[in-house]
Amino acid sequence: MTKGSNQVAPGVQETVRQLRDEIAAHNHRYYVLDAPIISDAKYDELMVRLQALEQQHPDLIVPESPTQRVGGAPLAAFDSVRHAVPMRSLGNAFDPEDIHAFDKRVADTLRAAGMLGLDQTVQYTAECKFDGLAISLRYENGLLMQAATRGDGQVGEDVTSNIRTLRSVPLKLRGDFPEVLEVRGEVLMYRSDFDKLNQAQQARGEKIFVNPRNAAAGSLRQLDPRITAKRPLRFMAYGWGQIVGAQPQTQSDALAWFEQLGLPVNAERGLFQGASQLLEFYASMDQRRRALPFDIDGVVYKVNALDAQEVLGYVARAPRFAIAHKFPAQEETTLLTGIEVQVGRTGAITPVARLKPVFVGGVTVTNATLHNEDEIRRKDVRVGDTVIVRRAGDVIPEVVGPVIELRPAETQLFVMPSACPVCGSAVQRLEGEAISRCTGGLFCAAQRKQSLLHAAGRKALDIEGLGEKLIDQLVDSERIRSLADLFTLRVEELVLYDRMGRKSAENLIEAIDKVRSPSLGNLLFALGIRQVGETTARDLAQRFGSIEALMRADEEALLAVNDVGPVVAHSILQFFAEPHNREVVQALLDAGVQPTVEAAPVGRLVLSGKTLVLTGTLPTLTRDDATRRILAAGGKVSGSVSKKTSYVVAGEEAGSKLTKAQDLGVAILDEAGLIALLKSGQ
Repeated sequence: MTKGSNQVAPGVQETVRQLRDEIAAHNHRYYVLDAPIISDAKYDELMVRLQALEQQHPDLIVPESPTQRVGGAPLAAFDSVRHAVPMRSLGNAFDPEDIHAFDKRVADTLRAAGMLGLDQTVQYTAECKFDGLAISLRYENGLLMQAATRGDGQVGEDVTSNIRTLRSVPLKLRGDFPEVLEVRGEVLMYRSDFDKLNQAQQARGEKIFVNPRNAAAGSLRQLDPRITAKRPLRFMAYGWGQIVGAQPQTQSDALAWFEQLGLPVNAERGLFQGASQLLEFYASMDQRRRALPFDIDGVVYKVNALDAQEVLGYVARAPRFAIAHKFPAQEETTLLTGIEVQVGRTGAITPVARLKPVFVGGVTVTNATLHNEDEIRRKDVRVGDTVIVRRAGDVIPEVVGPVIELRPAETQLFVMPSACPVCGSAVQRLEGEAISRCTGGLFCAAQRKQSLLHAAGRKALDIEGLGEKLIDQLVDSERIRSLADLFTLRVEELVLYDRMGRKSAENLIEAIDKVRSPSLGNLLFALGIRQVGETTARDLAQRFGSIEALMRADEEALLAVNDVGPVVAHSILQFFAEPHNREVVQALLDAGVQPTVEAAPVGRLVLSGKTLVLTGTLPTLTRDDATRRILAAGGKVSGSVSKKTSYVVAGEEAGSKLTKAQDLGVAILDEAGLIALLKSGQ
């Protein structure tokens, strides 16, 4: 039967119409309202279904179909910009078979054009597919003249004033630039910056963003550039539109040229031959993407030679010489079947969502964090809701929020339990805190387990071989009721536990014996006193010299310690006021634990009174090595940059801390500068 609209069954026509309407509605929510209600995977499924039906019935294709355009319309509040060269989207691939088919189509076309031999493979570039907002930057005679969003591919939004606030976008190009250069790239937000932005938004009672992509889009669409300037946006270049002047010959040459011009280009890219090598790059990036500072949702393959790209050309919506190979979805929808709570080391009660199993980002997820009671209320998450689940960071899934349109009538509100589910102690939420806590302390087995894991950690006592599974067994059997009990363990009893051979037991006892004389700072940190971190523990050790002296200290003496304020002082006093905690300290001493005395250093300390911030990766020093050297020189290491910061020590991949230091005029050192500064005090 000949394909044609008059021969298409009414049911097919109606399905196509419904798909178009549904996709258009989701485009509006995503691109205009910044309020999506379905995951990327569900959206892709709708688009694939529509594309398949239109391929089967080409007479049904109309210009207004979502398959014939790139995205949503420009926002009315911005001036419109017509792109000199259309900003096309990319076709998507999901399976290895799609990539082999793409490679075959490209190779066959180039062989037919006499540009590829029978025994040759096509050379491609492979790059990251950023999860941000596509932007075109127009440079004329090296100066940034205009910036525009993709819009519908032909016409975008003029966001020049906002783009000019991004520090990663050069206002003037360096080196040998052409008369006109339209740089295409992505505006995005690093995950760490996204988390900080949401924390700040929540503190101000303002909108919380769903993910870094939406945060980047919402930030760039601000009508007031001063608001955009406060948002941690970044730009990455990957392509171009109009060029007037000398042009590159390959995609890889163009990206190298961009770097010479001062444009940011991601280093995660390479040249590859044929489909097999492309798939190897894809697998490698899928494994490594969670270690990247920003989100990517796939990789992009492009034929490297630009003359070959010209021969391959375009279809209506996408180039034939490039394709996006997408990773498994990072967001999905599923049913929230229940909300339970977990108890942490400090007694923090954390609500956990129990989910109908859903495959998200390459793993099956059954649980996800809900953070705290206030977050559940803010997101209005209820048992029985259909919720959007996102892989946050590496492996920690998070409930983004409910799909209100799918909410049944019988959903249940969450109520924080009044008693700890582990030990039955009262649950308390102090005024001004978002976290509810079990008041059972180390009487609570859950807190005991987490406290022991903390104490055995590298920055505390550093007991090698004491892992979570063994701690679970020791606590569950009531053999270990406090930190002091670790120092009474014997090989003969350890071998009775699961997966503990005699050699493993002997190694663990040896590791415990090695830490019977820990530094006082490490021991104080191991005790898990709330508000007392590694640096504060060392300051306390230096000030008081012994744990007995610290236990006798009053508030006035504590406040005399560097950076110990009323909150920290109260926490220390409260800890040692508990009879159980004093008993644990005495039991440690009785078990032969003798902390080394840490008197305050004497002599000339070059960093005395100085605060330093470490950021990025140093060439030879680890973060711990650098911290120890700074502390030994009388300095303090802080995690944030402020006007009080004396120096920022920056290594490779230094992030927002370096940028803030530059803004504040804080002195910046590399590793060599730090070492030279430390030696100046010798």
